Amino acid sequence: MILNVSGRTDIVAFYSDWFRNRYQEGYVDVRNPFYPKQVSRIYFEDVDAIVFCTKNPLPIIDYLEEIKKPILFQVTLTPYGKDIEVGVPNKKDIIAGIKRISEILGKEFLYVRYDPILLNDRYDIRYHKKMFARLCDQLEGYVEHFIVSFIDDYKNVRSHQSDLNLHPFQKQDLEEIGKEFGSIALERNMTIQTCWEKVDFTQYGFLNEVCLSPTIAFRLTGKTNFPKWKARNCGCVNMVDIGVYNSCLHFCKYCYANFDEKKVQQNYREHDPHSSLLIGHLQADDIVKIRKK
Repeated sequence: MILNVSGRTDIVAFYSDWFRNRYQEGYVDVRNPFYPKQVSRIYFEDVDAIVFCTKNPLPIIDYLEEIKKPILFQVTLTPYGKDIEVGVPNKKDIIAGIKRISEILGKEFLYVRYDPILLNDRYDIRYHKKMFARLCDQLEGYVEHFIVSFIDDYKNVRSHQSDLNLHPFQKQDLEEIGKEFGSIALERNMTIQTCWEKVDFTQYGFLNEVCLSPTIAFRLTGKTNFPKWKARNCGCVNMVDIGVYNSCLHFCKYCYANFDEKKVQQNYREHDPHSSLLIGHLQADDIVKIRKK
């Protein structure tokens, strides 16, 4: 089993103490988001590897060496300000954190996600080319691989239309980003790929790769029997997400996992770092089943 920590929220940024407690106690409980009375209990002894996904790795860095499991660390680092990413810390601090993770885990187990790319009056093509080149310069020697994607039409995006003021991508926009980003990465001996995008950038040097391929899973675990991820047909191997939707306090205006800001605040108030669940506690009528894969 490979844990996803997490696509549903940013556990690393806001709930690292909880995760550390769960790891030390040896198990974590996860409520099914579609059938809330069903709870999966996952014992860390059944976990083969952990994929951390975050916009702020700083809270967990000092704990990383305590985790005796293979780790793939994905940090999302975008060039937006507080107008788009309301609660994300200073990007200089995040870059310093990425460098520390590289030194702890090795750069082959660290990906940086420039994700998602959006266009508006402030964040235009020229801006993205400049900022991606700057980012690559700052991380050269610490990061080998980048993942990029483009903004999608989520409920949260639609609710923030007036703030985002999005410009639709034209064919030439995509071609320019593919060509420039591919060239920038190649010049610095870095690799780059998209994440589940319809556009094909392989002609610009992008890898035809997924974010957690069977090859990477084997490199992490030495195992080859991981099924494909059922959550979406992207080609990644299956991951088990232990997060909860509507619980991330970054409040990014393009987010897919937050779609009710009042619920985010409520969930955060119900978080107990000593609970086996990320949000709330087990109830007497919960149905708890052990999950092994």
